[in-house]
Amino acid sequence: MIRLSYWVAPIMAGVVWLATLLGLLLYWIVNEDRVHYVSMGDSQTVAYISDVGASDLKPLFIAGCVLTTVFLDLSFAADRWLRHKGRLAPYTATTERVLASLTIVFAVVGTAGLILLSIFDTMRHPKLHNVFLVLFIGGYVVSAIFICWEYQRLGMSYREHRVLRLSFYIKLAFVLIEIVLAIAFAACSFTKRYDPAAVLEWTIAFIFSAYVFSFYVDLYPAAATKPRAHAPAGQGGRREKERRARPGYAAAGEMEEGGSERTLTAGSGAPVAAGGAFGRGSRRSGLASNF
Repeated sequence: MIRLSYWVAPIMAGVVWLATLLGLLLYWIVNEDRVHYVSMGDSQTVAYISDVGASDLKPLFIAGCVLTTVFLDLSFAADRWLRHKGRLAPYTATTERVLASLTIVFAVVGTAGLILLSIFDTMRHPKLHNVFLVLFIGGYVVSAIFICWEYQRLGMSYREHRVLRLSFYIKLAFVLIEIVLAIAFAACSFTKRYDPAAVLEWTIAFIFSAYVFSFYVDLYPAAATKPRAHAPAGQGGRREKERRARPGYAAAGEMEEGGSERTLTAGSGAPVAAGGAFGRGSRRSGLASNF
């Protein structure tokens, strides 16, 4: 039986965001035949996301923004909680906890910006819309900077956990690319080069979906640390034997490329006790061979 885990939150957020973007884009191209909206500039031929979102699809735009940010913020909170509980590589210093908290704070700022810009659309509230657009992009970029810093420190503490380095590089790439594109977008907007600015806006939005999906990489290892349900009396021994007989049992307990709670054997043959799931006193509650 497949049981849902924390990694579902970023998947849901990414799917909803992609569906919203594709719905808006295809509606403008196919249904509206690239119509020129009132909110577009006189010489503009490519609609902004907000131009389409201010049309008949405004309810879809608002719903998509709300659901995306709710699931994404749940991903941030889940990462913080799982590390606090030791089900992911736990924090080793107060600095990492502060960075995680700042990540969530600025993600909330980005959340507020995205939801409000969808409500105060560019056609009816252009000035407020632009303010909330800055909050959205700035909030999530700053949040990504803090989480990169956090993961860089965690990667140094847990060098054996390659997934931390992978996640760090994914998020660092997002930060660098989005900053460059955001600067180009602002420059095109201020110089009234609306078509290049619109293309850049759609590009920034689609790249944001890749950032959202990247949290799957962070949360997936926690599926191996779900507490196991207690077997009925008299069946525990038989079920444990069956579990140990399954192919790949030895690897089932590994998470984030770390060690396990089992006793390790040194090259000389002498047993060496492992210091928990992460070698740093993790409060691991149990292993799961499926989820």
